[in-house]
Amino acid sequence: MRFGAQADAHPSAALAELRHGGGSFGGIAHGDHGPQNGVDWWLFAIALTLLGIGLLMVLSASGIVAERFNGDKYYFFKRQMIFACVGGVAMFIAALMPRNLLYKLQYPALFGVLALLILVLTPVGTKVNGARRWILLGPVAVQPMEFTKIALALYLAYFMSTKQALIKTFSRGVIPPFAVTGLFCGLLLLQPDFGGAAVLAMILFFMCLVGGTRFIYLALSGAAAVAGGWLLIVQSPYRFRRLTAFLDPFADAQDSGYQLVQSLFALGSGGITGVGIGASRQKLFYLPEAHNDFIIAVLGEELGFIGMSLVFVLMGLMFWRCFRIAARQEDLRDRFTAFGITLVLLLGAVLNMAVVMGVAPPKGVPMPFLSYGGSSLLTTLTCVGLLLNYSRTAR
Repeated sequence: MRFGAQADAHPSAALAELRHGGGSFGGIAHGDHGPQNGVDWWLFAIALTLLGIGLLMVLSASGIVAERFNGDKYYFFKRQMIFACVGGVAMFIAALMPRNLLYKLQYPALFGVLALLILVLTPVGTKVNGARRWILLGPVAVQPMEFTKIALALYLAYFMSTKQALIKTFSRGVIPPFAVTGLFCGLLLLQPDFGGAAVLAMILFFMCLVGGTRFIYLALSGAAAVAGGWLLIVQSPYRFRRLTAFLDPFADAQDSGYQLVQSLFALGSGGITGVGIGASRQKLFYLPEAHNDFIIAVLGEELGFIGMSLVFVLMGLMFWRCFRIAARQEDLRDRFTAFGITLVLLLGAVLNMAVVMGVAPPKGVPMPFLSYGGSSLLTTLTCVGLLLNYSRTAR
């Protein structure tokens, strides 16, 4: 299975096309990525709308917590505004960055996030709630996992586009990307960050799926991943409690199922139109992480079914534009890279909403655009900038 117009090409034909023109990709030389079109303003407008909703919800969901623990009810909102401004600059740079320069950053980015993931396990890393996932840089906490997703997507896009003649072989087409992803997943599990490792494994799976990896290899690796994940869950009392709480949160509503129960209460309280902006009751120290991973629950309570539907529609439209941009790339590497960047956003949104609504076990995955956090927002806006970059060369 291959992605886009190259779907039915034989690997040898694809390789010949890659080599055509003295080191070009898909008949297009390095640095020349076809006719330049205008950016996708629909994607830009949708992203800004979601960002605005996110800022409004952070202001609403975090005020009571910020006033209690920081003495300023606008503490988290002001920081999120700063993160949004920095992310806007990153989006602007990513949208205008020359494609050949972006691809030269592939290995530096890969080794950079590897160094950060190792560094976070040392005393330099900050331990919060039993997990060591952050590096403090003055007043800012950096979470390397967020940047790892982009670096891995860039590497896998490079590998899938330049190794088409080898992609169906096990030793040279399967082992390298699985080894790199496995290394990152192993470092995340040491933090521990089971949810982050699962996200990277999903990025690998879908990139391999569209890249042309044999289905038997994907099936076997998927079975091995499920078995390994189950082993990690049953050997960790904490993870096992979270799994049982997901299956029946009301069985232990005051302990392991508490967060999910409060999330469901918030969503159920919203009704059709919601209780109104700022009027959420669950954010009054009932729902943990109300302005972070569970901000969608507060949105559902305050804006109701209509507000949730609006966010879902906006997300759906955004991902439609993203996949459209990826599918319309002439260059094979451009196509895979745009698809990988889209995956980073899509998996974050789907997994977060699934957790908040009780469809998946809690994973600690932030909601793109909405959840509070500098690393998450910077990564999200950088992804949007890259997709705007690729929209200029979409057919």
